Amino acid sequence: MSERPRFFDDLAGIAGGAFSALHGLREEIHSMVRSRIDETLASLDLVRREELDVVRELATRAREGQEDTEQRFAALEERVAELEKIVTTPTGGNAPEGPQG
Repeated sequence: MSERPRFFDDLAGIAGGAFSALHGLREEIHSMVRSRIDETLASLDLVRREELDVVRELATRAREGQEDTEQRFAALEERVAELEKIVTTPTGGNAPEGPQG
């Protein structure tokens, strides 16, 4: 009867060792695959998410700045057009005369 419990203890020890070895093998394979993926991604010159977010934010700010500049430019064009009308409109003989020669 003492042989039977020892057999199960040995079997449990072997199974525990096998699980431990499989877990170590799994971790080793995982690190090898991760290393290989990192090497492949590095060779593809891909950008990271953080870098993409920074560039996206810069592009958004540049677009907003461009829109603001376009609005200011349009307002200035309108103002110049108004001033040109005032300068070129004759007002009862006070219009500037051309060169006389």
